[in-house]
This record gives sequence, C-alpha cells and structure tokens, in this order.
Amino acid sequence: MTAKPPSTAPGVSSPQAGPNPASTVGAQAASAGRKPTSGSAAPASPSTAAASPGHTPANALVHVENLTKRYRTTTALRDFSLDLPAGHIVGLMGPNGCGKTTLLKILAGVLADYSGVVAIDGHAPGVATKKIVSYLPDADFLNLTWDAKQAISVYSRFFADFDAEKAASMVDFFELPTNRPLSEMSKGMGEKLQISLVMSRRARVFLLDEPISGVDPATRDVILEGILREFDPQSLLIVSTHLISDIEHFVDYALFVKEGRILLQGDADDLRAAHADSLDAIFRKEYR
Repeated sequence: MTAKPPSTAPGVSSPQAGPNPASTVGAQAASAGRKPTSGSAAPASPSTAAASPGHTPANALVHVENLTKRYRTTTALRDFSLDLPAGHIVGLMGPNGCGKTTLLKILAGVLADYSGVVAIDGHAPGVATKKIVSYLPDADFLNLTWDAKQAISVYSRFFADFDAEKAASMVDFFELPTNRPLSEMSKGMGEKLQISLVMSRRARVFLLDEPISGVDPATRDVILEGILREFDPQSLLIVSTHLISDIEHFVDYALFVKEGRILLQGDADDLRAAHADSLDAIFRKEYR
C-alpha cells in the first residue's frame, strides 16, 4: 500500500497516525550538543541570565525569557528564562506534569498562547523556525499502515532537509524490518523508527519528548546510542525525561524543572561534583 502524506492542518492529528509529521515533527524544535572532542572549540555555556527584553544573546540558539503558560486555572510554566547555545545535549528533567512537554511544544511552535519571549535562532517559533527544528512528540505520530521504507519516503517529500540515507542507516543500526507495517511492530520498534526519522533531518535544534519512556532498559540504551551516533555536535539537543538514571551518561547539561520553574541547572559534571552525588540521586533528593 502506498502511503499518502498526511493532509490534516498543522496541529491536527489524523485518526490513524496521530500528529502528522509536517505539523508536529517539522513544527517543533530542540537540540543540544555533546561535549567537544579534542581539538574542537568549546561550546558556549547555557545560562538563565535574562537579557534585555526582546534581545537574544548572540550565542543563544534557544532563548526563553519570562515565559509563562497557563491552561485555564493551571500554570504550566512560571517566569521561565533560559539561554541555550549549540554544542550541548541538555537533559530536561522532572516528574510528569512539571512543564517539560509544554516547554518543548512552545519551542516547537505547537503552542502559541503564552506570555514572554521565545526565540529559536533569533526568530519566534513559527514558519521560520520549522526549517531548523526537528521535534519528537510524546505520542505516536506515524500512520500504522506504513513500513520503514514508506515512512522514509513520506519524510523525504515533506522535509527538504531530510537525509534519507541517514534514516536508512539508523533503521539498519536499530535492526528494524523495512517491510513490516507499524501495526505489527513492537512499542520499542515504533519508537526507534520515529527517532530515526526525527534525527535524520539537518536541523539545528532537536527536541525529543520522553524518547525512552515506555520501553525496556535494554531498548533505552540502544535508542540513546542511536541518537548519539547520528548527532551533529554543531546542533542543540534537548531531551525531556523522568528516567534520570538512564539518561545521566547521555547529557552534558542538566535542567531540573519543578512546578513550571527551573529548580536546578548546570553542567552535569559540575552538578555531580558540587553535590558529591549522581544526577539521579540529586533528583531523588530534590523531588522528595
């Protein structure tokens, strides 16, 4: 069966596929780099220092200033300020309901009803940023009738920056079947395919919302290895999770969020040294 590109409007899910790739994956942002290898220039350090209103610091790929987002009577984010340069892999950590998904949706351009300043490479989330942001939502978004080859073909048509060869390489690395529909794949297989597609765009910011949630520990390790394998250190990768122990070795910068605010943040090694403990142990203490 030949898959047709989703025809729903941005932000609207198709009955079979969930959010369509053009409106969710393409619309969203995020990415943080790994620490530089020997001989490369050190990336600028993330900061929460607020710039003058409406001004994005020169080295900030992602700039958030006094961001507040409310859902009726619930405040999901409160005066949230943050600057993230390229060259980092940022762990956006916190329990479910703390505001992680809301932040990523705003950066991705899925949510627009908020107060404060948000900029991706100097632009408010929207048409301009969709070209440089690749987003993995926290829900399945592919048509269940597609197999890996069809999914890669659809992405190739939707995104000018999509690297089909890289996607095929990731599918091969994950040892995924190429002619089996998603409806016949396991949860872990489906997650690996979605990640293969999202990470194969030539984006500057990658936003991954709970990419290892709902899969077994062995699959988590393989997924993280696959992400690192294809990650461009000149980009920014932001990964949200509540599974701190699984992702601790993967991130170089940690951002702990609680009740819509930044509770704690810093270079991962510096935090471990300052607290004389692992990020997982710090998380458990701070969220008791």
